[in-house]
Amino acid sequence: MDVILFSLRDVLMAGFSLLTWAIIIRAILSWFGPDPSHPLIRLLLKVTDPILDPISRRMPDLGGLDISPIVAIFGLQFAQGIVGALLTRLAGG
Repeated sequence: MDVILFSLRDVLMAGFSLLTWAIIIRAILSWFGPDPSHPLIRLLLKVTDPILDPISRRMPDLGGLDISPIVAIFGLQFAQGIVGALLTRLAGG
């Protein structure tokens, strides 16, 4: 059972890392105005929109500055720490 929980933890940690990198890539690409019809851009938007859109709606207007990626990354890092610690503790490690 411990092996399964440690494996689950590792898969979830990789997922959190991939989401974090996807948000970073999206933020950087937003500076260049990529073609939204490109398949990779559509995939990136499909993955990151469910995380960024709710945060963007709740953020105050900062004069055109969108800090939702920063808030999302902090939230993902926080969740990653909690999930990792919880699964490690459940596995007895």
